[in-house]
Amino acid sequence: MAATPINAASTQHKLLRARAASAELALMSTEEKNALLLAISGAIEANEKSILDANREDVENSGLEGAMRDRLLLTPLRIEEMARGVREVAALPDPIGETLAEWTKSNELRIRKVRVPLGVVGIIYESRPNVTVDTAVLALKSGNAIVLRGGKEAARSSQRLVEIMTAVPGLPEGAIELLDSSTRLSVHELIKARGLVDVIIPRGGAGLITFVTENSAVPVIETGAGNCHIFVDESADFDMADRIVINAKTQRPSVCNAAEKLLVHERIAAEYVPRIVKKLVEAGVEVRGDNKSQTLAAGLHVGSATEQDWYEEYLRLCMAVAVVESVEDAISHINRYSTKHSDSIVTHDEANARKFMRGVDSAAVYWNASTRFTDGAEFGFGAEMGISTQKLHCRGPFALAELTSSKYEVIGTGQVR
Repeated sequence: MAATPINAASTQHKLLRARAASAELALMSTEEKNALLLAISGAIEANEKSILDANREDVENSGLEGAMRDRLLLTPLRIEEMARGVREVAALPDPIGETLAEWTKSNELRIRKVRVPLGVVGIIYESRPNVTVDTAVLALKSGNAIVLRGGKEAARSSQRLVEIMTAVPGLPEGAIELLDSSTRLSVHELIKARGLVDVIIPRGGAGLITFVTENSAVPVIETGAGNCHIFVDESADFDMADRIVINAKTQRPSVCNAAEKLLVHERIAAEYVPRIVKKLVEAGVEVRGDNKSQTLAAGLHVGSATEQDWYEEYLRLCMAVAVVESVEDAISHINRYSTKHSDSIVTHDEANARKFMRGVDSAAVYWNASTRFTDGAEFGFGAEMGISTQKLHCRGPFALAELTSSKYEVIGTGQVR
């Protein structure tokens, strides 16, 4: 399947169309937006074959392996999940127009704070075709136009998905724009488009995020990397800990909420470290460890963890293990090395759990659960733009409510100051 050129219109022209579309979208009713989303969901399912054909060509020409190839790959199941996610977003409450606060002053002025769309959202992401759909439908539901700049490896997949979505009757021209991914110029044009674009969201590796945050003239909301930790405390149930660790590491190791590091309390380390390392190795995980972990798991092929290991987001079947002295030590280790994404404690001690959840400075902190739940759909948001690890303007799964700003409606009866 030959891809139609996607740079027929200039970036500037696409941004102008998106700005015009954002004004139309902001005035659309909930019923109109939901109808568009349901039509998009049906169109994705009806065009499964052409989507898979485009994706197959992308995968074959990508040269990607491991986690990056998995992120690029679409399957019938993933397309089904994509379409279902669109319907879930359609079923969610519309945030636009929601009253956040309302009061009347002594001079009888009525003041109301309400949610409004951000306007034009630009997202720069790597080769994940599902992001093309997830982010577009979230933008539509929240009354925003979106400008997509995906990775070049997924160019055919993204183009086909955008063609399908923009062919839905009733969608304003410019509501979903796809920029040319064959050149870096489109990234520079997007991040410098102050006045046409209201916010930029970089979603990908640390290099991409750093480049955008350091060079953008448009406000940026980062979606961060995931160097996620699990701490097995001294009172942990070992069977529960096993399930959580294995799930968090192996269920889908290429994603940002997969666990990369395991901390074990020293009082149970002699028993638990060799037990869990054996299970990790049997699951195909490469294990690295500090000196104590290596000693306790002697004979189980545990490599030596360097200082850099504690900072690294592996995105593959690899995990580093360390023995810590206390819950305070675990908190200190996590706050030093983590990317402030998702971290979990496994314990029966409520005091330690509460201490951990208060002390770990991450977007999502878990007690007796896998980090793999940090996800817009799993949180009940339908989909997400990404997981924000910064503190402004939002933190955690970045979904409908976070795609809004607010304004004040002030109603008087002739008052003057």
